[in-house]
Amino acid sequence: MEDKIVKRRFNIIAIILIIIISIAIAPKTLQNDTFYTIKIGEYILENGITMEDPFSWHDGLKYTYPHWLYDVIIYLFYNVGGQLGVYISTMIFTAIMGLIIYLTNCKLTKNRLTSFIITVGVIVLMQKYIAARAQLVTFSLFALTVYFIEMFLETKKKRYAIGLIIMPILLANLHVAVFWFYFILYMPYIGEYVIALLSEGTIIKKFKLKRIEKKLNKTKDETQIEKLNLRKKQLQEKIEKNQAIYNKINSNPYKIIINKNDNIKYLILIMIICLFAGLVSPLGDVPYTYLYNTMKGNTTR
Repeated sequence: MEDKIVKRRFNIIAIILIIIISIAIAPKTLQNDTFYTIKIGEYILENGITMEDPFSWHDGLKYTYPHWLYDVIIYLFYNVGGQLGVYISTMIFTAIMGLIIYLTNCKLTKNRLTSFIITVGVIVLMQKYIAARAQLVTFSLFALTVYFIEMFLETKKKRYAIGLIIMPILLANLHVAVFWFYFILYMPYIGEYVIALLSEGTIIKKFKLKRIEKKLNKTKDETQIEKLNLRKKQLQEKIEKNQAIYNKINSNPYKIIINKNDNIKYLILIMIICLFAGLVSPLGDVPYTYLYNTMKGNTTR
C-alpha cells in the first residue's frame, strides 16, 4: 500500500515537472511556415479541401494539403488568441508529448525515476525540433503507438488494438508525409518474433507435421498410415527436443533475451488493417503517394 502511495506521489511530481519543463522550452517565436499554416487552415474552413493551391500566381496549381487537419487546429488557436494562441498551442502539444513519452518510458523501464530522467533528456534534446508545426503532434503519436503496441502484446486488450488503428488515421490527416513511418515502428517486434521462430528451429518441422496430418486424414491404407504415424512421432520428438534446447538457452541468455510473444500474430493483423487507414482521409490516395512523390522530385537536391 505504501509503495503504491509513493509511486502515485512520484508520478504527480514528475508530471508537474514535465509540464513545467515543456512549457519552459516551448519557443515563443514562430517559423515562416506557421503563417502559411494559419492561412491554409482559414482557407480550408471557408472553402474546403480543393486540392489546388489558393495562394499561387498560377491558376489550378495542384496542392495536396499534407497536414490539413493540423492547419485547421492551428488556425482555430490563432483565431481565438492570435499569435499568443499559437504559442499556447505549442506549449500544450509539447507538454502532451512529454507526458506521453513519460508514460511510454514507465511501461518500458518500470523504474519511475529512470523514466523521468530519460523523458526530461528527450524533451531537452528535441528542443530545436519543437515548433508550431505538424511534426510536434507526430512525435506524440509515434510515442503513443509504441505504448499501445507494448500494452497490446502484454494484455491483448481490444482498446489498444483500436488505438493502434486510430493512430495511422490521425497521421494520414495531421501529417501525411510520415504515414509510412508508422509501420516501421512494428518492425522490431515482428523481427524479434521471426528470430524467435527461427531460433526454435521448428518452423519447417511443424509445416511437415501438418502435411502428414492432412495425409493421415485422407488415406485409408494401413501400411501408409503406419509409416505416416512413425514419421509423425519422429517429427514430434524433434520438435520437443528443439523446444527444450531453445527454452534452456533463453532461460539463461548471454546478453539478449529473445521473446516469442504469440500476440505478435494479431499485431501483424492489426498492421495489415492499418494499411487501409490512409483511405480515411479527404486527400484520396495522397497518404500512399505523397512520400514517394516528394522523394523522387528535385526538392531533396
